[in-house]
Amino acid sequence: MTAKKNRMFKLAGVVLTCAVIAACSSSDPANKTVGNSGEQSSGNADFTTFVAIGDSITAGYADGALYLLGQQNSFPLMLAQQFAAADGVAVNFTQPLVSDNLGGLLFGGNPNPDFDNRFALNTKTEKPERVSGTPTTEVIGSGLNNTTFNNMGVPGAKSFHLLAPGYGNPAGLGAVPPTANPYFVRFTSDIASNLVTVIGDAAAQQPSFFTFWIGNNDVLGYATSGGDDSDPITPTANFDDAYHAALDAVNTSTNKGVLVNIPDVSALPYFTTVPYNAIPMTEDQAAATNAAFIAYNEGLLAAQGADMIDAAEVTQRTIAFSAGQNAVVILDEDLTDISGLNAALVNMRQATENDLIVLPAASIIGTLADPDNPASVIGVGVPLADKDVLIPSEIEAIDTARTAFNDTIKAAADDDNLAFLDAAAIMTELSTTGVDYGTGTINSEFVRGGAFSLDGVHPTARGYAVIANSIIDVINSSFDANVYRVDPSTYPAVLLK
Repeated sequence: MTAKKNRMFKLAGVVLTCAVIAACSSSDPANKTVGNSGEQSSGNADFTTFVAIGDSITAGYADGALYLLGQQNSFPLMLAQQFAAADGVAVNFTQPLVSDNLGGLLFGGNPNPDFDNRFALNTKTEKPERVSGTPTTEVIGSGLNNTTFNNMGVPGAKSFHLLAPGYGNPAGLGAVPPTANPYFVRFTSDIASNLVTVIGDAAAQQPSFFTFWIGNNDVLGYATSGGDDSDPITPTANFDDAYHAALDAVNTSTNKGVLVNIPDVSALPYFTTVPYNAIPMTEDQAAATNAAFIAYNEGLLAAQGADMIDAAEVTQRTIAFSAGQNAVVILDEDLTDISGLNAALVNMRQATENDLIVLPAASIIGTLADPDNPASVIGVGVPLADKDVLIPSEIEAIDTARTAFNDTIKAAADDDNLAFLDAAAIMTELSTTGVDYGTGTINSEFVRGGAFSLDGVHPTARGYAVIANSIIDVINSSFDANVYRVDPSTYPAVLLK
């Protein structure tokens, strides 16, 4: 583990608790847990051919990677096991399994740092670390092509990617930007085709029942990159068209399914773990730092005198530290550009509780941008960059798009008589009161809460079990079924190294 990663989790204040358990999974799909009673039944649903369509959450992605144990604890597999018990038939749910529990990918035998090994929690240092080792999961030559899989979750996929021809053709991996996805390259039905699509492979199976959870990445990529526009939000019209086209490809007059909406990013520990006031200072340190900002603060007054900014913006931009915890200094592109008056008057201010600092920023806050310059402390003398922070206007843009996307999803469920799961409400509950699942509780607190894995975005196996139960609940109420719930306590929370 690098020094940068050590710093990250020191700032996050991670402490081990009894929420950490050994890896396990439910071996009894009809386990006796809260809400399970009476004769199991599929009701009006037909689970004979169940296909799960979506992105990394559907795939079982966790801890910053797609690894074997994560896939074996995916919520679609949990559902399939419960469906089999309700229908009284053998489990027949296939997944494009990776080759190991490391999680990295090989491209022609070579690891790619963009697809690193998973995180695990080091119990000695009480910090997440990337597990070491050379992965064995090949992207090309996986042996999984020319077949079909019930789990059609593709990490990184956005709504329109489900319809993209050639999304599984390795020739597109080197394009700029890439037109193929390595996870789909591994299991596309025809690796050489520029015609095969994710939704085409899903529809070819003629699912009698499906789950459809897509759209997370249409806002999440923008959010995790701090709104720096390297991964823009999908335009609403484009999302609407793609969502309806993909859904129409798998939905028929005879099958049934569940549509799932998109959570609020502010409910995810990736955006809530690092506090806006992450800088501790003594009285002497604060006095010395304030002295260094005298010229900047005076420059703001000069800009006001030149009618470039008003008094309110002077107050917003004035940098001041005191003994105790202090707000980090960030760049804010919404501030007025006054650098023409003085190049040193950059668009910076101290963060407020209305800003969201992304989890990776914890690895640099308090470190030196220049090892030879003690004044270059990141978050103090050097502001956090755009990619490190979501400012209010960016949060509003995300929420505006997400709300519109969710309206589309709910309307589609209503129009097509499909079941609907409000995943946004579940994630909000995890981030506020936590969820009591009968045999225990989980919440969204990073590491300790048990709901989210060590990447701060994707659930743990236990979190996926809670999601599976929520889907089961809407299936039972929508289709007059009695599918038994799983017991989340039999699934792991945070994995140990």
